[in-house]
Amino acid sequence: MTGQRSDARRNYSRILAVAEAEVARHGAAASLEQVARTAGVGSATVRRHFPTRQALLEAVFQERIQVLCERADELTRADDSRAALLDWLHDLVRYAVSARGLADALTYEPPTDAPAGPAGGHSCGAVLEGAATLLLRRALRDEVVRPGVTFHDLLTLAVGIALATEHHTEPAVQADRLFTLTVEGLSPSR
Repeated sequence: MTGQRSDARRNYSRILAVAEAEVARHGAAASLEQVARTAGVGSATVRRHFPTRQALLEAVFQERIQVLCERADELTRADDSRAALLDWLHDLVRYAVSARGLADALTYEPPTDAPAGPAGGHSCGAVLEGAATLLLRRALRDEVVRPGVTFHDLLTLAVGIALATEHHTEPAVQADRLFTLTVEGLSPSR
């Protein structure tokens, strides 16, 4: 936003505030035209600031993604690498369930061989991958997760649970249940 005229900065802020409300109401399918109308700008102005729906969704979820990154950093200091990874993954599931549209935004990102994090991209998934990679590496090193598990496996799991439960009467309760079932498995331990 640096170097922009003050009216362009105001438009950006107004568009983003309206988009946050629209995405909260309608999820990732929120109408960009409705965002423009409610913000009092033209569709071209919205597209100048956010050239794609994905760019708009990433801006809407930027703060939530940052909180998840900070949580991952905090958990890297935990003694139990399995518990740390599962705590972070559970937080991701909870965020994806509570922030309508976040799971959809994360489904835009298929696995790639590109490096994760700031150098490899600024998308929600790439930023999360950069933050969670250390947690996953520690858990793999400590042999507390199945060998070969990737960040994209974990992201797909979290997104799948969020999308599968979004229309339940109590999505957070159902998501927690499915997350626990996934982590503990179908059969009780013997």
